[in-house]
Amino acid sequence: MDPLGAPSQFVDVDSLPGWSDACEAKQLDCHQSPVEKAQADVRSPFPYRKDINEKIVLWKGDVALLNCTAIVNTSNETLTDKNPVSESIFMHAGPDLKDELQKLKGCRTGEAKLTKGFNLAARFIIHTVGPKYKSRYRTAAESSLYSCYRNVLQLAKEQAMCSVGFCVINTLKRCYPLEDATHIALRTVRRFLEVHGETLEKVVFAVSELEEATYQKLLPLYFPRSLEEEIRSLPFLPADIGNAEGEPVVPERQIRITEKPGVPDDASDEEGLEADLSFIGSHAFARMEGDVDKQRRLILQGQLSEAALQKQHQRNYNRWLCQARAEDLSDIASLKALYQTGVDNCGRTVMVVVGRNIPVTLIDMEKALLYFIHVMDHIAVKEYVLVYFHTLTNDYNQLDSNFLKKLYDVVDAKYKRNLKALYFVHPTFRSKVSAWFFTTFTVSGLKEKIHYVESLQQLFTAIPPEQIDLPPFVLEYDARENGPYYSSYPPSPDL
Repeated sequence: MDPLGAPSQFVDVDSLPGWSDACEAKQLDCHQSPVEKAQADVRSPFPYRKDINEKIVLWKGDVALLNCTAIVNTSNETLTDKNPVSESIFMHAGPDLKDELQKLKGCRTGEAKLTKGFNLAARFIIHTVGPKYKSRYRTAAESSLYSCYRNVLQLAKEQAMCSVGFCVINTLKRCYPLEDATHIALRTVRRFLEVHGETLEKVVFAVSELEEATYQKLLPLYFPRSLEEEIRSLPFLPADIGNAEGEPVVPERQIRITEKPGVPDDASDEEGLEADLSFIGSHAFARMEGDVDKQRRLILQGQLSEAALQKQHQRNYNRWLCQARAEDLSDIASLKALYQTGVDNCGRTVMVVVGRNIPVTLIDMEKALLYFIHVMDHIAVKEYVLVYFHTLTNDYNQLDSNFLKKLYDVVDAKYKRNLKALYFVHPTFRSKVSAWFFTTFTVSGLKEKIHYVESLQQLFTAIPPEQIDLPPFVLEYDARENGPYYSSYPPSPDL
């Protein structure tokens, strides 16, 4: 029961509109186009769940004013932090709260500890300590912030609480990027409710005006309110969505000691040993690779087994992926040379490469490779197609064959396996010869997937025009070369 005589400024959580009420859920009906039906078959890892959405509330206001079973206080290790959330909670709870906090003897980062609510409308306060964020220790910060949310929810479950009001745990003082932290908060709550949803009736995210926009933007990714919203949100999910509980997946934690070391385990256990451990050390002992020089010698002599080659390639790819996730690639992203658009007639994801937007001589091509891996890692797990616009490229935009060979060698096997078609739009004679030479003598298995497309009309037979964002200069060029029919097609405002 909530305390009697609660002051009028307190807000009853049952009076707040739920996340499901924020918009009218629209179900995909039987009048779908073939493209929409294909899209509907591709489900998000966070599928539409009306029962879960009904438990979620996004509320712009002070968490200290919520009349629910427990509210969350974000603090420091000594539980004496002075931030807007803590100060409001202390003010409304009264002096008894400080006395009780002294008995707790602090709280470690990622932990959650419980006190009474005293003069608050909430019966309890759950205190937790968010991590200090530094980009070089990003993985540790992600794991700690996940622990904050997970431990709060676990404590609520153990105490049979009906409702929990979350503040934004990452404070400005601790420098955690708001959007990154929101992803962790939302997916952790979502995963918890999937398994333990029956234990909680309401989870309220109490946000400030500054934080509200970020939560509004990211909530549909983890709590879609319809099948249509689920499909629309799918491309915007980050590559790393954590494990089944929302916890960030740290490669070295996939290594574990078996009950009987030395005895072969199942194949899934072996995968953990293939994880990237480059940040532990680059020498052979740290990576458990044995004699690296011997392995290289065996590779040159053609004596290393196919399985060993695959393992070594996977390790190399994981190294690149970890680096891609750690680097600031905003300068490469701003070029708009690689982006995801809609789906083709078979419902496969369409990725676009704009050749003229790649200033080869002016950018760091290694960063370009990292950006490609960062964007494509989660796309390539399913079937996809590439559309390469060669339109109006010149010598400054020509990708070197050595770079293309390196890219082809670095990427994971899934990229090659799941690439179903590469549409080469507006090719020149010279580019056709270069592509033939490259696919014949440099890489294998790509030649049969390349389709040369002389006009947009040809492209639209495979990819509907409404499913692909076209750069304006491509439309203008095609109108000049192949007639003005397509010049009326509206270009994407973002390009």
